[in-house]
Amino acid sequence: MKKWIRLLAAAALLISAAACSAPEAKTETLEGKGNGFGGLITVTVTRKDGKITDVKAIGDQETQGIGSQAIEQLPQAIVKANSTDVDNVSGATFSSQGIKDAVNNALDPQAYPYVEKAEKEEKPKEVAASDLYQGLAVVSNGRLGPGKDDKEVSVYSFNEVVLSALFDKEGKILDLNIDELEVATPNYDGADMPQFSGFPEQGGYNNDENHDGKVEGKTADSEEQFLAEFDTWKTKRERGDSYKLNSGTWASEMDVFEQLFVGKTVAEVEDWFAKYTDANGRPLHAEAKSDEDKAKFSALTDDEKKMLEDVRTGATISLKDPHGDFITALKKAYELRQPLDVKEAAAEGLGLASNGRVGPGKDDQEVQVYSFNTLVASALFDAEGRIVSLKLDEMEVATPNYDGADMPQFSGFPGQGGYNNDENHDGKIEGKTADTEDQYLAEFDTWKTKRERGDSYKLNSGTWASEADVFEKLFVGKTIAEVEDWFAKYTDANGRPLQAEAKSDEDKAKFSALTDDEKKMLEDVRTGATISLKDGHGDFIQAIKNAYENRRPIALKGE
Repeated sequence: MKKWIRLLAAAALLISAAACSAPEAKTETLEGKGNGFGGLITVTVTRKDGKITDVKAIGDQETQGIGSQAIEQLPQAIVKANSTDVDNVSGATFSSQGIKDAVNNALDPQAYPYVEKAEKEEKPKEVAASDLYQGLAVVSNGRLGPGKDDKEVSVYSFNEVVLSALFDKEGKILDLNIDELEVATPNYDGADMPQFSGFPEQGGYNNDENHDGKVEGKTADSEEQFLAEFDTWKTKRERGDSYKLNSGTWASEMDVFEQLFVGKTVAEVEDWFAKYTDANGRPLHAEAKSDEDKAKFSALTDDEKKMLEDVRTGATISLKDPHGDFITALKKAYELRQPLDVKEAAAEGLGLASNGRVGPGKDDQEVQVYSFNTLVASALFDAEGRIVSLKLDEMEVATPNYDGADMPQFSGFPGQGGYNNDENHDGKIEGKTADTEDQYLAEFDTWKTKRERGDSYKLNSGTWASEADVFEKLFVGKTIAEVEDWFAKYTDANGRPLQAEAKSDEDKAKFSALTDDEKKMLEDVRTGATISLKDGHGDFIQAIKNAYENRRPIALKGE
């Protein structure tokens, strides 16, 4: 027995000695960096004996609910695979790649150096100025959604797609600039979404004031609230990096399509859309959901599939759905195109300016008419910032108790009770518009711009279009500062060109101080245009300024 005890003790000593002589497991803690969708992603990688045992990722600027999912899920997949050769998290391609790059940088910084993301250098588009045409269009639609709030009250929204294009004499697109104004009820939880609560006396609308997904109450039912909400109305390009989608921002995704369609005719763009997009108007892909879309994708050549893969890398946005109809906007811009006598330009810009108005007037039941306007300016500028071409249009929308037969109308949102309706435009109210979603969606068919309304929109000196034409021509050759100076010096308190019969003492003195040549110039202007450049009807000056501020380089050269 003692012999066995001695043998066991000896064996224990041998095992202990072997354990002491075995090399300790090597543990490393490594740090790396990568570029995500929103900004810098950093990782801490733990590795034992060459095996990845833990990955922690930080990316505070990645989109919540999209990129944040990659931050949470992808590190576990990398640990499990002991490799960065793992699938991206669905819908978060950029964030996923940023995490992989950061892990590779941590593991082998020489082979995978971190390079700080540089701002994209914008190169001017080269356009030949021979038989040049410019088109400007606005296309509007309503949407049921997105979703409902935590009180089960529906969110409603509407969109105004604005598109400016240059065409050659064959109808090929030389340059394309697309923007969109999306406006939702204030119960939508997006922090940067433009909002509209309906009209005063409709009771306001459920309001998610701090954008946490919970409604705190209703917006104020007042004219002050109505007018103040237009300060939130920014286009999707103006919303910038805050408006992120699967493959980039809204702006970067739309840039992909703008570049893709240059060189095509409108018919060729329609053919591209018909052949290469799915039932939702998005570029086709191998993981199509419906059998029809799967068959459509399978019928394509390898080169076509590769082209679509390249497109989807930068853009998965729909070209025609309730978010907006870009195809119809392009068709309309072509139909409305006008010839340009322009030989050179260094930049092009697209600007919008929106405002609300209490009026015009009241109906026969003393219920107030309300309206709102979006002024649109498309401009070309030379290298010194002078306007070489200017196109203006405007969308004016009023409550249906306004008696104008061709006025676009909006009754507010479903659930707000409709609005007094002068159905046959005789100045007498017949009842209220239907308080339904069908009525809501149908009203957008009435939304036509002032140019589209044509000869039916008459003013003192002509139609709205002919009066706007006067200012388009007047401002060519001027810088934005000079346009502002002209407005300050030559318009009255109502933003209209000064005249000898001014009503206020201030305007009379302002007119009297002008030279005879200046008075003659104003007389010529007023012969064709007495419209205001800045009042409750719309702000031309701000729209033109916005077009300049949003300008993009373009190399327009005469032939």
